[in-house]
Amino acid sequence: VQGLNQEEKLLNDLMRNYNPNLRPAEMDSDVINVSLKLTLTNLISLNEREEALTTNVWIEMQWCDYRLRWDPRDYEDVWVLRIPSTMVWRPDVVLENKSQTYSSSEIDLQLSEEDGRTVEWIFIDPEAFTENGEWAIKHRPAKRLLDPPAAPGEAGHQRVVFYLLIQRKPLFYIINIIAPCVLISSVAILIYFLPARAGGQKCTVSINVLLAQTVFLFLVAKKVPETSQAVPLISKYLTFLLVVTILIVVNAVIVLNVSLRSPHTHSMAQGVRKVFLYLLPRLLKMHMRPSGSLAPRRLTRYLQNGSSGGPELAREEAAPWMPCSELAFQQRWQRDGLVKAALEKIGNGLESGHSQDLCASLKQAAPAIQACVDACRHIAWTRKQQRHFDNENEEWMLVGRVLDRVCFLAMVVLFFCGTFGIFVLAHYNQVPALPFPGDPRTYLP
Repeated sequence: VQGLNQEEKLLNDLMRNYNPNLRPAEMDSDVINVSLKLTLTNLISLNEREEALTTNVWIEMQWCDYRLRWDPRDYEDVWVLRIPSTMVWRPDVVLENKSQTYSSSEIDLQLSEEDGRTVEWIFIDPEAFTENGEWAIKHRPAKRLLDPPAAPGEAGHQRVVFYLLIQRKPLFYIINIIAPCVLISSVAILIYFLPARAGGQKCTVSINVLLAQTVFLFLVAKKVPETSQAVPLISKYLTFLLVVTILIVVNAVIVLNVSLRSPHTHSMAQGVRKVFLYLLPRLLKMHMRPSGSLAPRRLTRYLQNGSSGGPELAREEAAPWMPCSELAFQQRWQRDGLVKAALEKIGNGLESGHSQDLCASLKQAAPAIQACVDACRHIAWTRKQQRHFDNENEEWMLVGRVLDRVCFLAMVVLFFCGTFGIFVLAHYNQVPALPFPGDPRTYLP
């Protein structure tokens, strides 16, 4: 009780003529030295879109007030007195986004000292600090900065700046964004294992992958700042995947267009045939089934222009478009009638037994036999042209297969090289070893 009475007496004596609005300077020209120390207790979050860092900190300020001096022997060895901060003068230090500022003509901001060493870093109490699950603190330096000299009659300003250099812990983004994007994009690469003529299915799969990547890009865009000064690596990678998927859709359309060509609409140039049917398959180690003899150019021109290539072609212009079975049934009545008439005429000569009658019957049957021979030749020619037509259709399909394989290799190389390049950029996009380039000090205890 006696101790409390001495503290009360001391407080009354100190506050008797004390004015908390006056600066504790014995002379008007005196500058108050204020030491600052910042203790970080929690790195709560970083709102990247708003570019706002939320933390819990303790700011410790020390200064000397000559009006609060006493002799402990006069108050029974009371050395320490704790009073509310509202009762004493406090330096009017403005806490800005990352610094504290005050007029240099009134106080002198300094970093606090411990054990004869200036504390040039943000202090972290290991017992009170809570580790953040998304961000890791790499550097936490503190600097005392002076603004450029002020104009005469104006007070200059000084600042104590506390820096936090943080780095994202990548595991969350690897598991939830990067890995799904890589796997989904790999599905787009796998469409090249579908047949060359399955262009509709290829486009469907590619567009579905494109929509999935757009959803991921939209989610990332909601978190990054709306600035054009820098683009995050994750946005660059998602944009790259979108470009690759769009190229795959374009390749599928081109391959489908080539695979569905026919002699009716396109004529295959010899250079295209040589490159895509002989040179590239040999280089790509593709197994190509040897096709029949190449269709003559006269057939291709005939199919494209609708003109006849000769008297036999003029007789049956629809023959190359008809299946062999249909053509056989169409000409069956004509073959049966010609053969029957020829046999009847030959049989009449054989029944008589005379050579003259036999020669006469053969002479009479000659037109019918000739007609039979012409019909057989026409059927043979039609089947030959149908084979040529099928061969050129197959050649276009083989060109589509080769083109599909070339696009597959190109997209695989582009996908893996681009992914590797982005990951290499991410590997070198690290916090520097020292907080300030050119300054050898580590700003650490």
